[in-house]
Amino acid sequence: MRVPLLDLRAQHDTLRDDIRVAIERVVESQHFILGPEVSAFEADVARYCGVPHAIGVSSGTDALLVALMALDLAPGDEVVTSPFSFFATAGVIARLGARPVFADIDPATFNLDAAAAAATIAPATRAVLPVHLFGRCADMDLLLDAVAARGIPIIEDAAQAIGATDARGRAAGSTGLAGCFSFFPSKNLGAFGDAGLVTARDDAFADLLRILRVHGSRPKYYHERVGGNFRIDALQAAVLRVKLPHLDAWSAARRRNADRYRALLAEARLDDGRVIAPDDVPGHIYNQFVIRVQQRDALRDHLGAAGIGTEVYYPVPLHLQVCFRDLGHGPGDFPASEAAAREVLALPIYPELTEEQQAWVVESIRSFFD
Repeated sequence: MRVPLLDLRAQHDTLRDDIRVAIERVVESQHFILGPEVSAFEADVARYCGVPHAIGVSSGTDALLVALMALDLAPGDEVVTSPFSFFATAGVIARLGARPVFADIDPATFNLDAAAAAATIAPATRAVLPVHLFGRCADMDLLLDAVAARGIPIIEDAAQAIGATDARGRAAGSTGLAGCFSFFPSKNLGAFGDAGLVTARDDAFADLLRILRVHGSRPKYYHERVGGNFRIDALQAAVLRVKLPHLDAWSAARRRNADRYRALLAEARLDDGRVIAPDDVPGHIYNQFVIRVQQRDALRDHLGAAGIGTEVYYPVPLHLQVCFRDLGHGPGDFPASEAAAREVLALPIYPELTEEQQAWVVESIRSFFD
């Protein structure tokens, strides 16, 4: 039995006609950049996330970049973030000439350890950038408490977390100064290419983001700021508008699949420490279902031979990436992140995954340990 890590065709088959109608609507309008399709999508997402503003941009990376540009980061400024994340989290900080300052993760959640992050805050800290990794919200209350007296903004990296909520029921991207989302095709809400979005609660900050995404101009051809070309395409917005009403049902299916994995692993007696599955917490929307195993690479090879797709998110923590060598970090500096990089393995979790496919995944894991 073949079990892909992700099956985009299975989702598309249920939406094919509606998406064709949406694309044709844009084609007939011949309005491809910003415009009414983008405005409607932004309003939909703002309502969904419970925020007053949503600004569509060209990618999740550009969402992070434009949010930090709006803070006027300069060389010598510091941004506290996680060393265990997709590269863009720290890459955008460095692109602006600022310095990523890493704090280790909580090994149980893979998210930024709030106490460790608070301990790294210094006079040069201009922002804290937590990541809601794998679709599970970081501990925003502890982070907000840490920065409240200092006036330091929090920019949420919610690229993997649209639809996720924290323990208090707050949506990812709704509690910091801004929330940054990716609609890369593999995300829970995926476009037909690159697309992203920034949420904001502050009117002036949202207005600045809208200016920066069009080269810093307002009115057209008059520039008070240097921005970038960070516009979302109308075609992507139209596709995402079709998909957004289905997102909660897809997230619920991912949660059911996660519950089934935990039950199957327990039935196979693999929950004895050999395989560590993520805890079930309210609001987790499982952009990935990531287990921890000591023999990760060997298990991955075994599952691949059985026709099962997996992925390692992420094999090298950011502080050990060659491009960040000048930060002066080495092995052992962030042990929880380094252990995660050695042990994590993402299993298929997409909504259309069948019970039989999941059973085959767990049976193949069991056979590895026999």
